[in-house]
Amino acid sequence: MGQFVRSVRFVSQLLGYVAAALIAISVVVVCHMVFVRYALNQNTIWQTDFATYGLVAATFIGSPYVLMQRGHVNVDILPLFSGPRLRWWLALFAAGVTLFFCVTMTVLTTALWHESWANSWVSETMWRVRLWIPYSALPVGLGVLTLQCLADLIGLISGREPPFGITKPHRA
Repeated sequence: MGQFVRSVRFVSQLLGYVAAALIAISVVVVCHMVFVRYALNQNTIWQTDFATYGLVAATFIGSPYVLMQRGHVNVDILPLFSGPRLRWWLALFAAGVTLFFCVTMTVLTTALWHESWANSWVSETMWRVRLWIPYSALPVGLGVLTLQCLADLIGLISGREPPFGITKPHRA
């Protein structure tokens, strides 16, 4: 199990770098678009689509890294004021619901990706990008997010990770 968790963490970190690169490239493309439009007074064809697809892809592809770093928004008032046993059960429940959601979304987005690939869908813009390319970020990101959720669940059940990352009891 330790090798599985380490492998998932490595892939999540790698996808975090990919997401950061997508954001940086999207920023450069937007700057290029502004320059072409306003300095050269020319039309833009692909820049808006690329920036949009790039930022959406960065969101999904970067989500496993965010979960691994516990960088998501977390409402932890109930776990903070709970005892260790209740905190563990709350964490188990939250992990189970999260895992169910991620598996469901992975299955649905994989079906969407496959349909766009099988039917040769293209965007309705002038660029006419094949939609299976940007849509692939959804099942990839959500698939690795599912694996990261599973790795976190393994850490919780095995006792390697404290519930909600809380190691000390709260004192009022």
